[in-house]
Amino acid sequence: MTTPNLKDESSNAQNESARDENPAAGIGRRKMLGMLATGAAALGLTSTPGAAETGVAMPPAEADKIAPEQLFAQARLRSYKARRSSSWDRSGGNGDAVPVEPGAAATVLDVAGAGVITHIWFTIASDDRHHLKNLVLRAWWDGEASPSVEVPIGDFYGLGLGEYFVYQSALLAVASVKALNAYFQMPFSNGAKITVTNEGKIKTDALYFAVDYVTLPSLPADLGRFHAQYRQATPCKGVSNDWTSNGDPSANGIKNLDGKDNYVFFEAAGRGHFVGVTQAVLQNQEGWFGEGDDMIFIDGDKLPTINGTGTEDYYNGAWDFNSIPFAYQHNGAPFITGSERIGSRYCLYRWHTESPITFEKSIRVTIEHGHGNCRSDDFYTVGYWYQTEPHAAFPALPAAETRIPKLFQAGAAGAAPASGE
Repeated sequence: MTTPNLKDESSNAQNESARDENPAAGIGRRKMLGMLATGAAALGLTSTPGAAETGVAMPPAEADKIAPEQLFAQARLRSYKARRSSSWDRSGGNGDAVPVEPGAAATVLDVAGAGVITHIWFTIASDDRHHLKNLVLRAWWDGEASPSVEVPIGDFYGLGLGEYFVYQSALLAVASVKALNAYFQMPFSNGAKITVTNEGKIKTDALYFAVDYVTLPSLPADLGRFHAQYRQATPCKGVSNDWTSNGDPSANGIKNLDGKDNYVFFEAAGRGHFVGVTQAVLQNQEGWFGEGDDMIFIDGDKLPTINGTGTEDYYNGAWDFNSIPFAYQHNGAPFITGSERIGSRYCLYRWHTESPITFEKSIRVTIEHGHGNCRSDDFYTVGYWYQTEPHAAFPALPAAETRIPKLFQAGAAGAAPASGE
């Protein structure tokens, strides 16, 4: 009988323990090199000619096993036809814009068949200082009688106070100088029409536009249609003039659980999903305007299906934004003037592209104007969503002169006198 080698057994035990703590320690050198070579081959890093180099096509199923779809996304061949409707000079000259007289409408797209709009660009030359509020963008899909988009052009692009500023987000961007860009996907199955109407009293000298779209033989059946609706409250009807608590009357017992007097971004009936809002605010009162929770009611719920914690929180900022403008892909307050005082101005946006908020029967998207709807500031908003048609009737578009931001007397001591621009 061979005498046990206690030294060898001790060494083996130590090796087993090391392998338990570090599995790689127990893999032979040859096996380790083999594993590394396999991984390198999967990433295409080996020097040995592969199927692509030898001209032999790898079966699609095999290719999908070793590479994610994102690796091929830009190279995938498309079957659609790319098209554009623009204001280019049909004579071949450089007059690449159209005028829009007061009361007239310019047609920027009128196309039959199936397709998807992917980008809408405008830039405008006008002596009307309020042209962003006076020009109205409308869009109809598939021959519908009422527009699915009806918004002052500035508000549609997030310029809700009628002033230009530059910012970038996932769906809207204003580029230097005064270039308006929208990247919403807007499908249509048998036709689309887009117009811009001058509801002001001054001629628009030059409306430049480009609508990029693709045409397709047909659309999938499960596509909603794009909608955008404008609303305003000038001012919101506040329920309190008591600003003794630093502009926050929550200490005075105001409560709001059902959103009864909330500001409404939009309401819709049908099946669809909500993708975001833009909001502009003109302060008529001192203090912070944003102690108001977002409340979203889905499919007839009497209490909010989704309840937020404050206006700046809904726009994914915090602590009153510290009066510092910001603009990110999903959220922003790219325009802030003043600091929680009468006359302060804010433009805000929030995109729900990471997970659009779905509804099967209906949706009502609201927000408080101050805690418990206590404040009386001016709100100008646009709600953006997709849904099945037909859509519910939109509220009447406010008259052009009422869309221009103005201060209104509101609140208690220190409130601004009524004035206009």
